[in-house]
Amino acid sequence: MKISIKTTNLDLTPSLKTFINTKLNNIEKIIQKFNTEGAVMIELELARTTKHHLKGDVFMAEANLKLPGKTLRAVDKNEDIRTAIDNMRQILQREITKYKTKHSSGKVRKNK
Repeated sequence: MKISIKTTNLDLTPSLKTFINTKLNNIEKIIQKFNTEGAVMIELELARTTKHHLKGDVFMAEANLKLPGKTLRAVDKNEDIRTAIDNMRQILQREITKYKTKHSSGKVRKNK
């Protein structure tokens, strides 16, 4: 799985990068079946949505997971970047579960 990380108004520290890799490692295990020849890619964007607010949901984590035939998206805003990343991962896992049930049951339709 290829991982692309983009940050906006936020520094990507080594500890934050380790945290992201730990969380995305769980996602990689789930989608291992679909990751043939590096076909799966995840684009992660981390941002501080405002520079002047100190309280509230000022951090955003967004992920676009490109699977064969489908792109899954998860977004979360929170007052802590690590919590936003964790919530985004949980949303993404639910989307992957839906994708896997449709894909394994043969009900996936191809768009023309």
